[in-house]
Amino acid sequence: MKKYISEFIGTFAMVFCGTGAMTINEVTGGDVTHVGIAITWGFIVMAMIYAFGDISGAHFNPAVTISFAYAKKFAWKEVPKYIIAQILGAILASVILWILFPTSEYFGATLPTIDVWRAFILELLLAFFLMLTIINVSTGSKEVGVVAGIAIGGVVLLEAMFAGPITKASMNPARSIAPALISGHTEHLWMYILAPILGALLAVVSCKLVKDENCCDAEC
Repeated sequence: MKKYISEFIGTFAMVFCGTGAMTINEVTGGDVTHVGIAITWGFIVMAMIYAFGDISGAHFNPAVTISFAYAKKFAWKEVPKYIIAQILGAILASVILWILFPTSEYFGATLPTIDVWRAFILELLLAFFLMLTIINVSTGSKEVGVVAGIAIGGVVLLEAMFAGPITKASMNPARSIAPALISGHTEHLWMYILAPILGALLAVVSCKLVKDENCCDAEC
């Protein structure tokens, strides 16, 4: 149960702070700024990895959970429980933001500013780079240690910085589902569910192709 609570709290904190920065930026007319939003995402991800990495593995992302299972680093039977905890944590965060900032229209919802198919490719690549980093700095499904937190948080910050204006740089189905449900902006939500999962799975495939060991041979 501690693992699921950790995933719930970690995803809650991540979505609350990340989409909270976006929401506050929206209602204040840009006071947080795009750079501020990207930094918020990067640092909250880093903090939650340090907080819960040795308990649950600090997935906080259904795409990461599914990919770890595909890589044989995580038990498939645990996948639905982790995803439920992640989505519930994300929804609670969005509900609280709705209570705090009722004038917001989006609550950090992910909406592309380019054609859907281009946004799909970009989100797929963002998730690919993220999972590629995660699977190479983690031990099994445990994202622990100084290197993991800095590397993963840094990638999130980097990708939010350059791709945020285009797709909002989701990389995470739970992060997109929650604000979409609360704001009612569910258009193109399918893309933000499918693209990160496919991108993360491709990262596992690439790991299998280039590494002889310590990639996909540890059953958790």
